[in-house]
Amino acid sequence: LQSRCDALANQINPHFFFNSLNGVQSLIRKKDDEKTLMYVHELSDIFRYILQSDKRGLVTLREELEFIQSFRYVMEVRFANKLVFSIQVDEAMQDELTLPVLSLLPLVENVTVHNRIDSEHKMEITIRLNEQKELVVSNPIYPKLSPPDTNGTGLRNLESRFTLLMNRQIRIECDENTFRVYLPLNKQN
Repeated sequence: LQSRCDALANQINPHFFFNSLNGVQSLIRKKDDEKTLMYVHELSDIFRYILQSDKRGLVTLREELEFIQSFRYVMEVRFANKLVFSIQVDEAMQDELTLPVLSLLPLVENVTVHNRIDSEHKMEITIRLNEQKELVVSNPIYPKLSPPDTNGTGLRNLESRFTLLMNRQIRIECDENTFRVYLPLNKQN
């Protein structure tokens, strides 16, 4: 079980790594030293979390949201503030609920892979808790003009990790305007 979870988590790393290097390269070209230093600092927090994830199965919602805050900065820089996050999770619930480590990364990455994000298509990723104590991650749909070269590994990987670690299923809903993923959460023991 552990090796299967490790293998699934390891699939996340290379894709994100190469996108991150492209972001650093772009900032260096712009010669914005302050933003570049902050980007590298946030990136180091992200990589630390990813590298330590192989030793962990479930984490608190707080840990995952703190990780997403670092990731948020990197993504907002990468997309020149055309991608923003709205995180609406009650502070008191963040230490009580758990989920598999690195659950949010593939969802946020999928938003950038499948959607146009530009001046005409500003993207807002919303992360909130619903009444059933599920973490709901949603975004508007702005399909790319040509379909992305992807095979759905990210969502299948996430579904597998929830099944293996929590014996629970994620739910995916999509209508013509919005894509939503519902992540079931466990109460902290």
